[in-house]
Amino acid sequence: MHIVPRGLAWLVVFLASLSPMGADAQKASNAAAPEASEPPPKNSSLDAPLFYQLLIGEMQWRVGEAGVAYGVILDAARRTKDEALFRRAVDIALQARAGDEALAAAKAWRTLVPQSAEALRTQLQILLALNRLSDVQEPLTALLSMAPTEADRAVLIQSLPRFFERVADAAAVTKTVERVLQPYLSSASLQAMARVTLGRLWLSAGQADRAMTLVTEALKQAPQASAPIQLALELMPRQPAAESLVRGYFKGPNPDPNLRLAFGRALAQSQRHAEAIDQLELATRDRPDLAPAWLTLGALHLDLRQGTQAEQALLRYIQLTQSAATVAEDPNDDDGSTAPAGRHPHQQARTQAWLMLAQAADLRNDRAAAESYLAKVDNPAQAVQVQARRASWLVRQGRTNEALALIRRVPERGAEDARLKLLAEGQVFREAKRWQEAYEVARTAAQRWPNDVELIYEQAMMAEKIQRLPEMEQLLRRVIELQPDHQHAYNALGYSLADRGLRLNEARDLIRKALEFAPGDPFITDSLGWVEYRLGNVPEALKLLRQAYAARPDTEIAAHLGEVLWVNGQREEARRVFKEGRARDASNEVLREALARLKADL
Repeated sequence: MHIVPRGLAWLVVFLASLSPMGADAQKASNAAAPEASEPPPKNSSLDAPLFYQLLIGEMQWRVGEAGVAYGVILDAARRTKDEALFRRAVDIALQARAGDEALAAAKAWRTLVPQSAEALRTQLQILLALNRLSDVQEPLTALLSMAPTEADRAVLIQSLPRFFERVADAAAVTKTVERVLQPYLSSASLQAMARVTLGRLWLSAGQADRAMTLVTEALKQAPQASAPIQLALELMPRQPAAESLVRGYFKGPNPDPNLRLAFGRALAQSQRHAEAIDQLELATRDRPDLAPAWLTLGALHLDLRQGTQAEQALLRYIQLTQSAATVAEDPNDDDGSTAPAGRHPHQQARTQAWLMLAQAADLRNDRAAAESYLAKVDNPAQAVQVQARRASWLVRQGRTNEALALIRRVPERGAEDARLKLLAEGQVFREAKRWQEAYEVARTAAQRWPNDVELIYEQAMMAEKIQRLPEMEQLLRRVIELQPDHQHAYNALGYSLADRGLRLNEARDLIRKALEFAPGDPFITDSLGWVEYRLGNVPEALKLLRQAYAARPDTEIAAHLGEVLWVNGQREEARRVFKEGRARDASNEVLREALARLKADL
């Protein structure tokens, strides 16, 4: 067998593409009768001089003479105006880290093949790689003007934020694109998309207010278009007014269920689970076969400890994704139609669904059902999570050592499995309320991965449990140093100070900072209500706590709201809230401590 050297493999493919006598053509030629009236085969443009020129160029590349190879191939490209040869010249220059030469080849390609959109795209990509943003405007303008239809141009305009996403200077990118898109801001068919693209770029540049103005204008021009709503959803965490734009869209005719799913997810990310569930139920009503909506709905019910509803939604998701031919509707679902051959398009999400189903069965103490769901998970990457669910069951039976042994026996395929095992081991100790041992496991993990924010945060939470409060504060500040937008660290530190009645003004500032990163988060709002209560601002505390409880009827929020109501003399409402919290989780420590402290008779 003849082995083609790697450097010449491209040449063989190229020559085959030029040859009229490939395998299929040869068979056809042999089968053809002499008297057949078929037209003669078209002669290849590959003549002897070009063949030897290409061969020399590839041989020079093979022996490390990149400059010579580049020159030879580029000369051949110029003579033949063949796009494959221009592409090869660019490739040689890029592999040799010769950016200027790659750009020169792209410019020559564009000059000699002026109708080539690929030449323009290549020139743009090289300019960005060379950080020559000032030179981008002209080829980008040309590329947009080359689009064959308005629909194609709209798609290209929509893709611009992703095209520029690796450029560090987001503001400079936005100003450049703004100049390019200026003519389209007055186009009846393209002005909404142009504004959405500029809005998304300004959002990337940290100018959420400008993005908000643009998306509002876009919706005035195209009230039922999906692209402005997608941007409004992205803006919701930074611009609360964007939510009114989204809700306005859903009051219009025939709203897209996929957008309602996205809205539900946005609400869930803000911990507004009750509202998220409302949106997802509407989405599944309008599109009963929208599988990702059922999965998200099940996860939300589970988070609210509504096991029966969670199980129903998750089983519906499993049913809808039963066939391996099913393609995910959700464009943001990583397990969509691009799944590798032989892999179920929803495989990863289905695994999570089985794990959540086991957790839902646990909520109603049905061990047999939980075990049957876990048996469906055959993905080795999820082995730790599967055994963690089984371990949780053992802990509740008082068999903590067996639970630990179960976790420790899971084989480690790599460092991530080792990390997950330590987290699962810590969870076992937490569920068993063995706080010292949970702290030791967290500290061991954080020492092994010293810059892992999740592990440091976990160690901080366990340090608080064993009253190592200065260490907890130090660890949380380390989390904030590593990840300045970690809202949970700000919230945890502020809440800890407030709960102990320490440095209350600082506590309030920390919690408000957390809310800047997660506006409307009910847990953070609960913390702010609690610090206001500690500061003696009872009316403000009640307003905030009621707001948090309405968004997320969590047991711990119920404990705080109930206590402030009780102390404020509103005992009947306090009893109702306490009872609701106890019905959800009678074992919650915060609730039990509040009831004991207040001597509340329910």
